[in-house]
Amino acid sequence: MNHLPPPAEELRLLDAELRQLDARRAQLLARRAWLVATLQQARQQPQQAWAQARTQPPPVAWSRPETAAPSVQNVLLVLGGVLLTLAAAVFTLVSWGHMGITGRALVLGAVTLAALAGPALLLKRGLRSTAESVAGLGLALTVLDAYALHEAALAGTDGTGYAAAAAAVLAVIWSAYGLLPATAALRLPLPCALVAAQFPLLLWALSADPGPYVISAALLVTAGLDTVAALRVRTGSVRITAMVGAYSTGALGVLTAGWLSLAADTPSAAARAGALLLLAATIAVGAAWRGAGSLSGSGSGSDSGTAPGSASSTAAPWQGPGEKHALGLAIVSGLLAVGAFGGTARSWLPEMWTVPAYLVCGIALSAAVRAGRLPDAVRLGSAWASGAVQALALLWALPVVAVVVLGPAGWIGRVWSGAPSDARAAVTVEAPWPPDAAAVPVVLLAVAAVVALVSRAEQWRARARIGALGLVWATALTLPAVAGIPYVAGMAVLGVVTAAALYAGRATVSAARLTALLLSLTTSVSLALASLASQTVTLVVLSVLTALFASASWRTSLASVTAPAALVYAAALASATGAAVDWPPARTALLVLAVPVAAALLAPRLGAQRATVPVEVAGAAAGLLAVGLAVSDPPLLALVLASCGVIAAGTALRPDRRPVGYAATALFVLAAWVRLAAWEVGTPEAYTLPVTVPALLVGALRRRRDPQVSSWTAYGPGLAATLLPSLVAAWGDPHWTRPLLLGTASLLVTLLGARHRLQAPLVLGGSVLALVTLHELAPYVVQVTGALPRWAPPALAGLLLLALGATYEQRIRDVRRVREVLGRMN
Repeated sequence: MNHLPPPAEELRLLDAELRQLDARRAQLLARRAWLVATLQQARQQPQQAWAQARTQPPPVAWSRPETAAPSVQNVLLVLGGVLLTLAAAVFTLVSWGHMGITGRALVLGAVTLAALAGPALLLKRGLRSTAESVAGLGLALTVLDAYALHEAALAGTDGTGYAAAAAAVLAVIWSAYGLLPATAALRLPLPCALVAAQFPLLLWALSADPGPYVISAALLVTAGLDTVAALRVRTGSVRITAMVGAYSTGALGVLTAGWLSLAADTPSAAARAGALLLLAATIAVGAAWRGAGSLSGSGSGSDSGTAPGSASSTAAPWQGPGEKHALGLAIVSGLLAVGAFGGTARSWLPEMWTVPAYLVCGIALSAAVRAGRLPDAVRLGSAWASGAVQALALLWALPVVAVVVLGPAGWIGRVWSGAPSDARAAVTVEAPWPPDAAAVPVVLLAVAAVVALVSRAEQWRARARIGALGLVWATALTLPAVAGIPYVAGMAVLGVVTAAALYAGRATVSAARLTALLLSLTTSVSLALASLASQTVTLVVLSVLTALFASASWRTSLASVTAPAALVYAAALASATGAAVDWPPARTALLVLAVPVAAALLAPRLGAQRATVPVEVAGAAAGLLAVGLAVSDPPLLALVLASCGVIAAGTALRPDRRPVGYAATALFVLAAWVRLAAWEVGTPEAYTLPVTVPALLVGALRRRRDPQVSSWTAYGPGLAATLLPSLVAAWGDPHWTRPLLLGTASLLVTLLGARHRLQAPLVLGGSVLALVTLHELAPYVVQVTGALPRWAPPALAGLLLLALGATYEQRIRDVRRVREVLGRMN
């Protein structure tokens, strides 16, 4: 129903609506009056105006220019300068021979002087871009002048040496031209002069042909001069050009010097290459030192064209490349210094000590940085360089550690084939021994000492100690194999390392404790695998590992890792003991069952809740191992399954492990079935009744506690476990005993279901009874059907349908009544 407001409220609403309608009407009337006036004025205008308006074309929209005027100007100027330069080059190279020496000199000289003098006049008129283009043409003509001079008057001289001298002269001329007061505003001459200055030393070295050492020195000296220019010059374009030149020539020089250092086979060659690397390191650290105190981008200068010699260049010079560049340069300088001293030391030492030599230089670099007073960026970069050297040394030692840890796995396919001669043979079963491995323990121990002593910061101290612990562990692990000590002694060393790692697991810091536990587990696995070579060693090692991890499990903080490990090694010891006394695997499974028993007894007594689940998982895995060992012997398999069921039942007595009772029931059933199969029992009821009886008892107890539980939940599984397999067997049984017993049992179940109004027994029992009866009466039905005429069955079916149709309503009522009765049953 609609809500009707009170009369006063409704009257107020109607008045408001009427006011709004009046206001809207007044607005529409005003708009109508304006439209009428507009139409009257339009009718009074001449018709020619309307015709002109119709014939006049629409206004054309102005298109927006896609390129700015300065851009067009620059493109034209650059293109014009390039074309003039090409024309001059063609004139010099092609048309040179058609003129005499005087004409040649006059033409090139006049054009060059005009091109170089033109920018001064253009700058006075304010045409700066044009002046830059003409100046570029003049600089290109000076290059052509140098080439023409060589071809005309100095053709007999060495081309490379002349090119070096010409590059130097051009660099001086262009620098002077760019510093003149009249042309100081030009941006092009000084960067071009710096580009030309990149070639004199390199070309001179190539012309002298002294070898790669002088070439590398020429490149590095050029890079040093570029670095000075980049640090001192204020003009932005010149500074960028100098930085590009310094990085490019410096990289080429460093690569050449590094290759020479690695390829040096004599101390003198290594010393010369080291001197080149030190020169590069000095240049880099000098630039880093100068730029350490400056801000990135400070003093960036401008491209205003102000020359260093002008009045505006009296400001303080640019202070450096910034903090980021300083840090990178400091790292490079530290690596170069290590390469220089390490390469020199390498030439004096055997090949196996090459990496330790570089490592010592890297550690010395870190010590020198801490001792000196250096800027923060330089100190940090040197520390990073030292860390990079140590990381590379550890990467070199990694293959040896991997062979020691993973190599004993090769004994899995050669169990008890005989003890090897030494500890190295114990880890190189199927893996080759890396070369120069004798220095690996030295490298690992040295890096561990540095990591433990150098990290003084509070936030890094704990991590440094963990890293040092790992490196000390790797040293102790590789030392027996590197030294080639006897096999038994190597096993003893690994056992001591495992015990030491477990003892280190007592640390209060969680990260250190976890690291120590992982190291102890890794060592113990390697020890256990290496012990597979000898039967006696295997038994001793597994016994020691079991006792060691079991004793460590009494500490609550370690039990979650050590207790499962102890159970695993105990299971391995039981298996090895059975194999040592020549027991078959099925009998050995009885020894392995001691591990699940111990796990079931130990789990509830552990103080740490986190250790309970790992212990139970380890016990369950040992139980599966016992079952797998006993598969070949059915009687023993039944015994093992029953024992596992007892263990599971005992675990289910704990309040928090009640669901384990289902597993216990399943194990008992499997044990009974395996025992029956071992007795060659083929009667299915022997397998199903041991399941049905407990299931029905459990269902009865559950319904007594909770009467609302459905009969399908309480009795359905138990009844189906026996009735259905027996029904399948009865249909294929030619004798009368099983159908009679099954029919009797189904009748009793049906009567009990009807008596107590339980749906599951009534339906299951009645269905099985009907099917058994049908199976027993089937031969007689077939016999009677064969005696009747062929028209009799269809006639009987028709009569049945007519009877059903005649009493359809009554039958529906009866069906509904039966359904209601079944529905009231539980």
